[in-house]
Amino acid sequence: MKKLFVFLVMMLFWIPLKAQNVAENNSGESLTTFNTEGKDFQDSYADDLPWHARRFKVTAGAFFPVNNTQVQVGTNNGNAGTEIDLEDDLGFSKSSSSFMGTFDWRISRRSRLGLEYFVLDRTSEKTLQREINFGDHTYDVNARVSAFFNVQIARIYYGYAFLSKPKYEAGLLIGAHVLFADVGLRLEADQASAEYKDNFAFTAPLPDIGIWGEFVLAKRWGLFVNANYLALKIDNIDGRILSYNLSVLFNVYQNFSLTAGYNGLNFRVDAERERLNGYLKWGYNGPSITATYSFGNHVKLYKH
Repeated sequence: MKKLFVFLVMMLFWIPLKAQNVAENNSGESLTTFNTEGKDFQDSYADDLPWHARRFKVTAGAFFPVNNTQVQVGTNNGNAGTEIDLEDDLGFSKSSSSFMGTFDWRISRRSRLGLEYFVLDRTSEKTLQREINFGDHTYDVNARVSAFFNVQIARIYYGYAFLSKPKYEAGLLIGAHVLFADVGLRLEADQASAEYKDNFAFTAPLPDIGIWGEFVLAKRWGLFVNANYLALKIDNIDGRILSYNLSVLFNVYQNFSLTAGYNGLNFRVDAERERLNGYLKWGYNGPSITATYSFGNHVKLYKH
């Protein structure tokens, strides 16, 4: 599994670097040819928008997802765990807030490389309304427990634009979400019982493929959309993932913009560890608001 992920990351860097070399070689055309093509470069107001088609773009902001989470953790000796709804059974709040950030590199007219990062830590306390088997222990009815669900998601992707025009672009994506998850329960100690706890942590690389689009709506307005899906089994990780994003950009001043969007990630991961096995099914969907700074040279887009 690790070898496959390393290979995927290496390919994602090699493909765009190769594309950049080709683009640089092609840039050595004669001055006459360049001037001729320059007449078709962009159009009236898409010619040099400070936020559109720049070489680099950095985005950071807040995400406000509504969560729906199920988990089941048993042992490899045959003890099946209880299927738990974190929100209903353990008192986790459905709504939450978290940090998200992205970095985009426009390598050439058609090629781009992107990185994304998302983090969410959640905790709860609850008096159990039913018996729960989790990991090595049984948590009885009326037991007071604390629980946590911590997750980080890193994503790397390569995008290629089959359509590349001054006011719109669209293409394919290939990449991977890497999920770092840890979920656990702890029995709160009192005079009659000793404290004990269980947790289930795993790392799951989840490759995905998808489509994306970017549109200039007006001089200060842009629209971005992408959707990704894949189901795959790698070693002791079996996962499927569906993610999407729809966002609208407003250029505030020069290279600085604000983006409002709606994001979603829905996946199921079945994992087996040395002693434990289980699955995590998690969906989070909700609005986001981010600040975007675009910089670097303007990537040339042509009408033809």
